[in-house]
Amino acid sequence: MNYETTITAEAADGVRTEYAGARTLAAPAIPRWLILGGLGVFGLLLAIAAWFALVGGEPVAVDDDNAQAPSVTVVSPGKTMVAGLIEAPGTLAARRPMPVGVVGEGGQVLRVTVDAGDWVQQGQVLAVIDRSVQVQQAEAQSAQIEVARADANLAQANLDRALQLVERGFISKADVDRLTATRDAAAARVRVAQAQLGEQRARNARLNIYAPASGYVLARNVEPGQTVGAGSPTLFTIASGGELEMLAQVSEEQLAKLSVGTSATIVPTGSGKEFSGQVWQVSPVIDQTSRQGTARIALSFAPELRPGGFATARLNSGSFSATVLPESAVLADSEGSFVYVVGPDNKAVRRAVKTGAVTPDGLAITEGLNGSERVVLRAGGFLNPGETVNPQPLKK
Repeated sequence: MNYETTITAEAADGVRTEYAGARTLAAPAIPRWLILGGLGVFGLLLAIAAWFALVGGEPVAVDDDNAQAPSVTVVSPGKTMVAGLIEAPGTLAARRPMPVGVVGEGGQVLRVTVDAGDWVQQGQVLAVIDRSVQVQQAEAQSAQIEVARADANLAQANLDRALQLVERGFISKADVDRLTATRDAAAARVRVAQAQLGEQRARNARLNIYAPASGYVLARNVEPGQTVGAGSPTLFTIASGGELEMLAQVSEEQLAKLSVGTSATIVPTGSGKEFSGQVWQVSPVIDQTSRQGTARIALSFAPELRPGGFATARLNSGSFSATVLPESAVLADSEGSFVYVVGPDNKAVRRAVKTGAVTPDGLAITEGLNGSERVVLRAGGFLNPGETVNPQPLKK
């Protein structure tokens, strides 16, 4: 609508000037909510375009029945030779532990010469036992030898004189026989006394505790002043030669895959170090309760390997052919491990699988796949069995 108006302006010299003209009514302002709504719709369209650009799928015709199906990446893994690996827990122990106790009659311990953690040689004295009484007994036995030897000398002299007199007829043949028997008995008593002295000295030598073989002392259970005897418990435990082992507990199925000479890597609990070993014995029996067997792995001595500690063994169980999938393709729930396989009708089908060794390329699938299937590589957790998908081969 137009109407006439007059505009008055005042010049710099103070003269007022009037202008007559027409003015048009101003247009109404655009509401803010309408502007924001338009920007939102534009942003949504940009997001949809970006999603299609990132997915990289082929354009789908509007009239296609699978136009709304999600695109998934699939792979046909085939078969691969996989090195078998068995992980088993177990305990460390001495391969040939030797308990050392009292061999002789015992007595009071005067001195202990070794401690746990020491290396010993065969025949080395581990503990010294008081032998003051036994030494006196040995001295007495030694004196008995001298007495018996003196009696034997006298009997021999009497026999010699009798033999000289028998030729003259002063001694009968019967007297000679009697003196000969006396001489022989005296000589026998000398040998008996010598044997008894030897026995006493051997007993005294067995009073001390000696190392039966060279090795590493694992335990010391005796102290000076302690009285020990034949019924005393083990005083020392020695690992013969310092040889150790791991008692790996494996399942019945895994035990069948192992043999003597199988290489193994041992990692003690709490230690990052790895130690090499070999299976030297496979258990001939299976525990009826746990259904497990024991693989005994020989180890060389190392300070980090402490008998009684826990460790984990990784054993090579040979190579086998299996399907290998990335971990993203293998899912798991209360029913076990599974993957999604895309069928000829482009529908996702749940397939139960059994996983094996972990390889640098992924998980080995030992059961459930033959390698020719189209397996969903990622996003399987967002699919439902029977759902139609748009499979996209993995680009290499």
